[in-house]
Amino acid sequence: MTLLLAITAGLAAACGLYLVLSRDLLRTVLGLAVLGSAVNLVIFGAGGRVHRLPPIILEGERTLGTAADPVPQALVLTAIVIGFALASFSLVLLLRLVEATGSDDSRDLVHAEPAATASPGSAPTAPGTPDAEARP
Repeated sequence: MTLLLAITAGLAAACGLYLVLSRDLLRTVLGLAVLGSAVNLVIFGAGGRVHRLPPIILEGERTLGTAADPVPQALVLTAIVIGFALASFSLVLLLRLVEATGSDDSRDLVHAEPAATASPGSAPTAPGTPDAEARP
């Protein structure tokens, strides 16, 4: 069962990385969500997949004994909530970007970046370049 979980996490990470490296921003957002799920699988697998008792200390005992470790479960649950919030916010931001620019291709969004300006202490540019002609 641990091998199956490791293979699944590896495939999810590979698919997520492939999507993140895409030019399409929707694929990038979905790739981040898949990568988050792969990390959750790794954390869940690291917590152990052995059938154990629930992490409840019974009356009169001081330790959990053979109970499951609740920390990986809590980490995965928290990561799921944060990942969902990140994906939702990113999708809304992407929707607004597509409405404003008309495209979700990352190469088409270069015109949205501000123009580079020279800092006061930078080296002068060669004559005939657009930066040199714009300076006084």
